[in-house]
Amino acid sequence: MADTTASALIPAALTPPVRSNENRSTTPGSTGFKSFIASGWADRTDVLPPAREQAPFAAARRARLSAQYRGARLIIPAGRLKQRSNDTDYAFRAHSAFAHLTGWGSDSEPGAVLVLEPTDAGHDATLYFRERAGRDSDEFYANPDIGEFWIGPRPSVAQVASDLALDVRGIAELAGVLNAVDSETLVLREADPTFTEQVDEARLRFAAERVLGSNATDSPFSIEINAEHEPDAGLARDVSELRLVKDAYEIAQMRLAVAATARGFDDVIADLPRSSQHARGERLVEGVFNTRARSDGNTVGYDTIAASGPHACILHWTRNDGVVAPGDLILIDAGVELDSYYTADITRTLPVNGVYTDVQRLVYETVREAADAAFAVVLPGVVFRDVHAAAMNVIARRTAEWGMLPVSADEALQPENGQHRRYMVHGTSHHLGIDVHDCAQARRDMYMDGVLEPGMVFTIEPGLYFQPDDLTVPAEFRGIGVRIEDDILVTETGAENLSAAIPRTATEVEAWLAASKR
Repeated sequence: MADTTASALIPAALTPPVRSNENRSTTPGSTGFKSFIASGWADRTDVLPPAREQAPFAAARRARLSAQYRGARLIIPAGRLKQRSNDTDYAFRAHSAFAHLTGWGSDSEPGAVLVLEPTDAGHDATLYFRERAGRDSDEFYANPDIGEFWIGPRPSVAQVASDLALDVRGIAELAGVLNAVDSETLVLREADPTFTEQVDEARLRFAAERVLGSNATDSPFSIEINAEHEPDAGLARDVSELRLVKDAYEIAQMRLAVAATARGFDDVIADLPRSSQHARGERLVEGVFNTRARSDGNTVGYDTIAASGPHACILHWTRNDGVVAPGDLILIDAGVELDSYYTADITRTLPVNGVYTDVQRLVYETVREAADAAFAVVLPGVVFRDVHAAAMNVIARRTAEWGMLPVSADEALQPENGQHRRYMVHGTSHHLGIDVHDCAQARRDMYMDGVLEPGMVFTIEPGLYFQPDDLTVPAEFRGIGVRIEDDILVTETGAENLSAAIPRTATEVEAWLAASKR
């Protein structure tokens, strides 16, 4: 039988390490078995799919990036599987920039790499991935990471090329890219640290050869490459900024993600009677929402926050192991991520027994007032940070009215003060899209100090959090945490609240909960 194992086909540098399980492996290795398992299979008939809906959008994104980097080779890896424990891995999620530039989402292959090769006209895009092995390969049955017997059928090169409308090649050919690495080659470093090391080694060889000639490999001469490598950092910044303004496909995906998330909240409310009777009811809330995320999308866009009672004062409470007690509020911060990776990010704070107390309603409606004030300033041309300022103006004035601040609201709002921030230490908005905190590596003058443009999508999520042991607030406020979060699209004339259909006012929320009991 021909030797078509992974090690024979793919250079060692491109082959992911294989975890040893020989102490418990019973995979047969006899000659008779190998001969028999390689025979008797029906011929494969590969059906080539039409190009997926996002393919032309991904091509347009690559063209925009190409225009910024004439003459430079750009390498965008998808990333690799990450170990969870021993021989189990976390579910694979390709790097967001890779998904954005290829259109490959939840069905993408670990270890894939997108290369934009410079040409006189711009760049030629090629996707390299580890194609499936033939039935005459031991990989077919003996490799639990990528073997078809273990994880199911994998696509062929031709199928992926047709699906993504891209030039696609086998992973073995990526060695040619490494051999061609020069001073004009850039890599998205964070996506695949192991592959980045290989690119850095190739850069060293190139630099040494330029200085020492063909004898460079025999010389003790060495060159260090800064781990931050400034040109690479520029690439990471630019692929992040490329997502600041969403295209039509992305906006449509955001609408679908919000709609699926709304259904998830409906599910949670319908299940509240059960959740409120369990010792770890927050876990049930999380589980119910996650069921919707898996049925209507890929998964959750981030760890669901199901924070009941004083847990709502912990901004990123994801342990979710508390009770959901009648009389308390439960803050649910959750979003469905679609197969395209686009995710919603919605927060609602609900009265477990269906009705807010007077103090809970006061706090809730104040947070809604802050959210509405922020939404009211959203227009093309407005500076992004002004959205936050509008919300904080309400927070400062209300907490001052309640006697919680040692200074007036006007004094608290001065840059050198900010006492009101004790009760809301987080920001009001962040960009949203293929990442829940999208465009995070964009420059400050493009993000916080950036000007709003039609097509931008971001959250508005003010809150008030009165810690249970905070002596600066009246006793009846302590232990109450409220956040309201919506997903906002900037339009040509103003803004659209994509999640407006999910009840927002205290009265609407109470009616929502009451309807679920009928």
